Amino acid sequence: MAGSVDHAVSRPRLTIWYDGACPLCIREIAVMKRLDRAQRISFVDLTKGDTPCPLDRQLMLARFHATTAQGETLSGAAAFAAMWREIPLLKPLGLIARNKAVLRLLEWAYLRFLKIRPTLQRWAR
Repeated sequence: MAGSVDHAVSRPRLTIWYDGACPLCIREIAVMKRLDRAQRISFVDLTKGDTPCPLDRQLMLARFHATTAQGETLSGAAAFAAMWREIPLLKPLGLIARNKAVLRLLEWAYLRFLKIRPTLQRWAR
């Protein structure tokens, strides 16, 4: 139709699953929400209600996860990189993380972070 406007609702390109009981996670997600001005990301708090999860809930609470619009669920550094690619300010980091060596290094760092996460959470409370 000539002159018609497409009013289709845009759907998020990525779903981020996070631990809403984690003070570190809450702070980080708040920053990411502010940076996601185009609202390309849906942020889902795994601690609220009976939200259906693509994987086991405890597994998803233990590591950072993202689900793409195509239905692929990513975890750890790959999930962070996918989130960064959807946020214009952080997109360069996400693109650099497409390099397998860089992603391996980020995953190595993320695994080290997970070991100290409980201590950091106690400090953040």
